[in-house]
Amino acid sequence: MQRIKRIAISLVLLSLPLASIAQKPIAYPAKGQSQSKQSKDDGECHVWAKNSTGIDPAVVASSPPPQETGPAVGGGERARGAMRGAVGGAAIGAIAGDAGKGAGVGAVAGTMAGGHRARQNQAARNQQAQAGQQQTINDYYRAYSACMQGRGYSIK
Repeated sequence: MQRIKRIAISLVLLSLPLASIAQKPIAYPAKGQSQSKQSKDDGECHVWAKNSTGIDPAVVASSPPPQETGPAVGGGERARGAMRGAVGGAAIGAIAGDAGKGAGVGAVAGTMAGGHRARQNQAARNQQAQAGQQQTINDYYRAYSACMQGRGYSIK
């Protein structure tokens, strides 16, 4: 049950940055520009920002960053956890009189702890990929905003 809760919370948290990606800056015609002039300036600033940054926000927003899914494996966290657990378990088991049994229990506990670390690392990598995509969109919108401000619009 706890795992399902953690997964649900993670999915909600991971979806939050995606909502902010689509927020284009709002341009107010501070110098009384007409609607047709604003539409023309908007289009020209979109092209300029796209050419200047090399970023097309429609393409970036429509292709979310790849997310690591499935079991978190390959980082060696479980193996390192098992080794640490076995060493610690053997030491405790030696004190209690059965180092082998202690090592086995420690290895199992260490493997579980390593798996937890592997899942945390996987979630961190997924969040980092989304933050990188957000930064890419922000770079484009900074260029777009600069263009619109240069044409006399107030940007928020």
